[in-house]
Amino acid sequence: MDVSEGRVTVSVPEQPEQGAGDAVFYNPEQELNRDLTVAALRAYRDRAAAGEVDGPPPRSYLDATAASGIRGIRAAAAGFDATCCDVDPDAVELARENFAHNELEGTAVHRDANALMHEERYDVVDLDPFGTPVPFVDAACNAARSLLCVTATDTAPLCGAHFQSGVRSYGAVPRNTEFHAEMGLRVLLSALVRTAARYDVAAEPVLSHSAPHYARTYLELTSGARAADALLEELGYVDWCPDCYWRTTRHGLVHDPTTDCGNCGRTTKPAGPLWLGRTHEDAFLARTREHVKGLYDELGVARAVGRTLDRLDGELAEPTHYDQHKLFGNWGEPAIGMDGFIQRLREVGHEASRTHYGGTTFKTTADVGALAELFA
Repeated sequence: MDVSEGRVTVSVPEQPEQGAGDAVFYNPEQELNRDLTVAALRAYRDRAAAGEVDGPPPRSYLDATAASGIRGIRAAAAGFDATCCDVDPDAVELARENFAHNELEGTAVHRDANALMHEERYDVVDLDPFGTPVPFVDAACNAARSLLCVTATDTAPLCGAHFQSGVRSYGAVPRNTEFHAEMGLRVLLSALVRTAARYDVAAEPVLSHSAPHYARTYLELTSGARAADALLEELGYVDWCPDCYWRTTRHGLVHDPTTDCGNCGRTTKPAGPLWLGRTHEDAFLARTREHVKGLYDELGVARAVGRTLDRLDGELAEPTHYDQHKLFGNWGEPAIGMDGFIQRLREVGHEASRTHYGGTTFKTTADVGALAELFA
């Protein structure tokens, strides 16, 4: 079947209903992810052209696990020298056909992605595998010069729902909390930052977001042990109470957990090491937003992307969020409208914002005890 996204049309096999099977994989639910990728790539090129980063604007782009090649082909349509890599010969042939069908220059190679990334370098490396990206990250840190883009679709291990799998894959203790989407994103960022630091590379997130079935981040890479050490200082732990949803954070890789909840006194659970720093850079987010707004007629779900970025722009830089409905349910009270809820927090002097993690999620400088005093 033919599928159109942005300025390209690609041929992909009919997909099984459950997304499994032997056919070359294409995931229509990732269109928002790919639309945002196009805008972010253009924004990063503008950033480099303005002299805001070292080196010339990026040109080469690797889609390391290409499947149908849709991501690499869209990068080629955005003006990048794109390479699609896959271990499946059918996928490689399909990517070649799709480059030709769209009259785009591009390379499709039948290789193991890790082997290729240990041999070649690219300005931008994009990891969008099925499941965890961890098996590819070491090689990607070797191959990427400027920007590393990473998608993780194994959300259950990331957020702690599959606890042991999360520990094995990401070298961290995840917890299945009411802020599970942010837990997953920060577990992923922690693993990526720590992996890059092993090679004296600082991998700093300039844009990140979470969606129902994946987490996605864009990391700007800078060589140097000092830069990598500085980012390691943004790692730390969250101690979380599963009974009242109180939590506290502490920076550092050596953790002295707070075992008793500061609100209800019950036993807390530690999670980490997590990335506790900002998940995006304001200037890069602004550039990306402008590109999305300018591409509403070109990108299939650009208005949805725009709404995600608008919500990101207003998020407080707190390392965790709350779910308003879960709090009110815990208190045995009926929830109130989110706009009025946020306004009330601000009126009494707390910073507060909605988040992109869900319609009833919010961030605030108030702790759960202060929230209960106001609303319970």
